[in-house]
Parts: sequence; structure tokens; C-alpha cells
Amino acid sequence: MRGVLGGPRVLLRRLREVMAEPVSAQERLDKIVVLIAANMVAEVCSAYVLRVDGTLELYATEGLNRQAVHLTVMRSDEGLVGLVAREARSINLSDAQSHPAFSYRPETGEEIYHSFLGVPILRAGNTLGVLVVQNRAHRTYSEEEEEALQTTAMVLAEMIASGELSALARPGAEPAARRALHLGGQAIADGIGLGHVVLHEPRVVVTNFIADDVQKELQRLETAIDALRADLDLLLERGDVADDGEHKEVLEAFRMFAYDRGWLHKLREAVVTGLTAEAAVERVQSDARARMLRQTDPYLRERLHDLDDLANRLMRQLTGKHHAPAREQLPDNAIIIARSMGPAALLDYDRSRLRGLVLEEGGPSSHVAIVARALGIAAAGQIDNATGLVDPGDAIIVDGSSGEVHVRPPPDIEAAYAEKVRFRARRQAQYRALREAPSVTKDAEPVSLMLNAGLLVDLPHLAESGAAGIGLFRTELQFMVAAAFPRTSEQLSLYRSVLQIAGELPVTFRTLDIGGDKVLPYMRAVEEENPALGWRAIRLGLDRPGLLRSQIRALLKAAEGRELRVMFPMVASIEEFDRAKAMVEHELTHLRRHGHSLPERVQVGAMVEVPALLYQLDELCARADFLSVGSNDLFQFLYAVDRSNRRVADRFDSLSGPVLRALKAIVDKGRACGKPVTLCGELASKPIGALALIGLGYRLLSLTPSSIGPVKAMLLDLDARKVQSLLGPMIESPVGSVAIRDRLEAFAAAEGLQL
Repeated sequence: MRGVLGGPRVLLRRLREVMAEPVSAQERLDKIVVLIAANMVAEVCSAYVLRVDGTLELYATEGLNRQAVHLTVMRSDEGLVGLVAREARSINLSDAQSHPAFSYRPETGEEIYHSFLGVPILRAGNTLGVLVVQNRAHRTYSEEEEEALQTTAMVLAEMIASGELSALARPGAEPAARRALHLGGQAIADGIGLGHVVLHEPRVVVTNFIADDVQKELQRLETAIDALRADLDLLLERGDVADDGEHKEVLEAFRMFAYDRGWLHKLREAVVTGLTAEAAVERVQSDARARMLRQTDPYLRERLHDLDDLANRLMRQLTGKHHAPAREQLPDNAIIIARSMGPAALLDYDRSRLRGLVLEEGGPSSHVAIVARALGIAAAGQIDNATGLVDPGDAIIVDGSSGEVHVRPPPDIEAAYAEKVRFRARRQAQYRALREAPSVTKDAEPVSLMLNAGLLVDLPHLAESGAAGIGLFRTELQFMVAAAFPRTSEQLSLYRSVLQIAGELPVTFRTLDIGGDKVLPYMRAVEEENPALGWRAIRLGLDRPGLLRSQIRALLKAAEGRELRVMFPMVASIEEFDRAKAMVEHELTHLRRHGHSLPERVQVGAMVEVPALLYQLDELCARADFLSVGSNDLFQFLYAVDRSNRRVADRFDSLSGPVLRALKAIVDKGRACGKPVTLCGELASKPIGALALIGLGYRLLSLTPSSIGPVKAMLLDLDARKVQSLLGPMIESPVGSVAIRDRLEAFAAAEGLQL
């Protein structure tokens, strides 16, 4: 075995010498293919590089016609080389010419060669090129030879990714590794961010690929694996995860990978060929990513995330590096790239340097999206493989209004977006000029525009936007970004600060809306078949009365001497509302008995977001001081769609007849009972949604800070009676016979309204 494997190790040592030589990129490539051919006793060694146009160009060869270098170009669906690149897997043939994918290129002179071994040049699972060896004799290359070629390809991948070969390329035919990418996703926070990539969990950059002492590297690998396993074992033994449940099953599955013999065998094999322990982890994980990225099975794609996490943990064990980027290393225009992220993690970054956020997961209703909107940064979600397609420091543009992301954008795209930013700045200046203008339609209908908020960072937007108050303050965000459960005194401090900053403007506090997808890191998650319909919001508060009472007490104390508006989320029955309201009365009595100053007035309302409440509006209006419509959940429950599930989230229109009929029933009932009705869901934050709501009769809207300007500009030019006359007959039409959104857009165009 020692004799067989001596070749790859010698090859790697010589490669290190070549990589260190002060020669041109072409000379270095030429020397590398000569080295490989000599080491593997191959008559041909050729390196093909994937170009930005999707074709493969011959960049260097030993054995084929040298005149063909940079002239031979093949499509990615052409020949054996194209097959290797397309499938990101090795092909080892004793008679290549008999393979159906074989493609003969006469300028290369390869017709006399029969055996063929091609391996993809991979980095982070992405194909950057193909490395090939060939011989005249009919032979099948050994596993050791294939392993050696794959290891060498890894070194070439770093050379390509570094941009060293770009100087050899013709304009428009540059290596794809540094190509401009246009990625489509989902808009989750409006705005445009131009900046540079910062990976939230940065890959450890391997700088030393070639081992000086293989036995020492094997020992380093074994030590790191033992430490990784010990960490996972300790995690599973912790009290908060030791009980049975779905969370424990996930961790058990994760630990299973750390003990997987196949994975560990591949790591050890890679080290034995002459790689350092870090390079071995990088190579094995890149191969795994290449295979799994091409899978359509969602279960297998999810396992890719598990393997990525495991490889990153192992890499950090080897290097001793923490996973979080140092704050002092954050560039001035940072765009954070992450697979997923919690709201607390985003708030940890220096906000003055943040310009945008890109997520592989997460949608507009996710909690990190809410925080991104509060910080005023552009954000896009559902960007497949975002973390694998970028490198730290890459130029990047995030368009939060369309969900588009441009990585390494060409100058014309960058110039276009720079102009778009300037245009948006001019528009924002126009919106700021409207700040003091009364929020009244052209036919004198007043429409109050208020803010959705949840953190102190939201509150400067009150003055900036000229909002009429805070129509929804999400109290759960304080709990979600805290490391431990906030004490009553901490809640009191926050609520008092909010009311002080708001001054005379009204603030409506929503009690804790946790549970379901809003899991607090310090509370044990409850395993549920369908968490969105499970133990959450008011249900959790009523079952944990101490939790809800402490929050109500903090709110009552904070509002001493002024009006307090508090509402309960996800009320499904009158009994729930009665029990929650009784808690407010109980806490008022308690504070009064102990001599505390009380609010001047307490108004108690309910969120209308569970469809069952639509049939209890008479009873609710008799008890509640006001109603607030949560259009996000109401839409989700009406159509039975998980709004974070891409397969169904866009299947139904939020401006469809059934949704608008339900919304009209609520506002009509509120008007008949003399109870104010506010809509605080995402629907109000789009000018076309606000247009529809005004047509339905809504005069109290609560929206994201960046939406107040555009919505106000629209309503100032709007004749409310006209849209009301248009919308009434449409929502009463037979379901499916009217495209309401299209008709509203046509109306807006005819009226000169900006949407």
C-alpha cells in the first residue's frame, strides 16, 4: 500500500512547489498537467475550465495537440468531458470511444487514446472544470489513481476560484468560478442593498492543502472527530433536550452522521492520499454537496444541510476558529449571507454597516424578516445554495423589492442599480415631504396610517414617516431576541420607553404571540403535528397564566396616567377573549389595591385572524373596545396554506374574492357596532393592497415603516368613492369570474395612482 500511495504524495509535494513558483498562470497550469501525467504514467493529462457561457474550454494539456489549447471549446452537454461536468462525478472507462457520450474533436489528436479518467474540479459542490487523463492502452484506472486525480483537482479548484486564470480568458469567456450570477428568490424586506458578502457562518478557508506528515494529519483528524462527538453527546445530555421529542430526534439524526463509517472512511482516505485534515474535510464535503445538490428529493436536500453543519463543526474543531465573523472585520457595506438566521443573530451585527440580508430559507413573514424591515435593510429569501455560490468579499446587490440577488455584478448592472438607489432616494425625499400632509383621500376621506413595530429600533420611524401612531407593537420580539426570559422589570422598561417615545400618539400592544414557528430559544419546544394550528399565542397565555399576567402587569404599570391599548392574538372563541380580559381586570384590581398609579384608560381588543371569529363578531363587538385584523394568518387559515411553504404560498391571491369578502364583513360589523377596526397585516403595506382595503371601507391601516410614504402618496391622489364603487360588485361576483388584482391595477393606471 505504501508504494502505491507514494505517487500521490510525491505529486502533491511537487504541486506545492509549482504553486509557489513566480510564473505566469499558463506556465503554472502547463507544469501541473505535465506533473500529473508523469506521476500517473498517463500519456495525456488535460485541464478544462467551465466558462461563464456554460461551455468547457481546454486550458492546458500534456499529450494532446498544444495548438488546441484555448481553441477547443465544447458544450456542457457534449462529450465525456461535458458528462463529467454536468453530473459532477468521475467517469473511468477502459474504452472511451465506445461510450455513447464520446465526442471526437479532430484538432486535439485524441483519437489514438482509449482509456479515459475524468474527474470534476469541484469547490463547495460547484463544478469549475474537468481534469482528464488518458492512455492508448485499454485499461481501467485504479481507485488510488482516481483518488489522486480528485485530490489534485481540488488544488486546481482553488487556483480557478482565486481568479488567477481570468487573465487568460477572452472577454465573455471568463472562468465560471468568478462569473456574475443572477439569482431569483422571494422579497422579504423592501429596499436595495449594494455591498460585499459576509457569510454568517463563514467557511473555514483552507490555505494548506498538502500534508507534511500524513500520520500527524490522521491524528489531528481523529482528535477533532472525537471532540466533535463529545460536543454532540454533551448537547444531547443537556436537560432542555434530554426528554423525548422531535427536537431530540433531529439531534440524534445529526449525531448519527458524526458516527457514520462511510463518511469517516472517506475523510481518512483523503488524508492518506496526502491532504491535510482540513483539506480532506473540504474535499469530502464538496463531493457530497455536488451529489446532493443534484437530488430532487427534498429529504436528501435537507440532509445536505446536516452534512454541511457537521463538516463546518469539524473544520472549526481542526482550526480552533469560532463560527461567527468578528465585528471589527465587518465591511462598511455588509450583505449578510446565511442559510437561516434568527432575529437575535441579525441584531448582533453593527447596524451602521449592514446593507442587506440574503437567506437560503425564510420568507416575508419570518421573524428575521420583521427585524430586517425594522433595521431598514434590503432582504431576499429562498435563494437556493446562496452560501455555496459566494465567497467573502464578493460584490453583491440585493433587491428587496423583487427578491433578486446579483453576485459579482457586471458594471452595467451595478450602474443600473446605483441609479435605482438614487431614484429611490429621490422618491423617499418626496415621501418625507408628505410627512406633515394630512392623510386624506382626494374626496376628503381620512385614513390613519400607523406603524407595525416590535423593537426600539423601529421607533425612530414614527417621526421620520409622520405615522399616526403604532397600530401593532409585537411584544414577542423582545422575548425572541433575549438570551433568557425577560423579567417583568425588563418588560416594564421596554413598554415605558415605547410609550415615552410615542408621546401623545396611540400605541396598540399585542400580547405574546409565541408558539408555532415562534420558538423561544430558552423554552422547551412542544412537539406538534401542526404547530401553526397548535398551542400558541392566547392559547399558551391562558394555559400559562403567570406568563400572561406578568406581561399585562408590566403594560399597566408602564401606561400610568395615559391610555393603554392591548389586544390578544389568535382568539378563536368568545370564551378565550372573556378569560383574557378578566386577567386585565384582575391585574387592575391588584395594582389598585397596592396603591400603584393606573392608566387613565384601558382599551382591550382582539385580533381577528381565526376564521371561526367571523361568525362571532356580534358577541365580540359587544365585549371588545376595538378589533384588529391580522390579514397574514387570516389568509393562511382561510385557504389552508402554509405561507412559508413555497409549493402553496403563491397558489392563492390575497386579493381574491373570498379574502376580500371576509375583510369587508369585519369592517362592516365594526362600523355597525361603533368599534374601530384596524388592519395590521402585510396586505396594508403594499399600495395595491391598501387601495383594496380603502375600497372595502378600512380607514385605519398599520404598515411597515418603509410603506407609509408610498401608501400615503397613493391615497392622496385617490377618490375613495370610485374604488369603493368598483370593488363592491367585483367581490360579489361568482368566485373565479373576476381577476380583482388586474382590475385594480387597471383602475390605478387610469387614475394616475402610483402602485
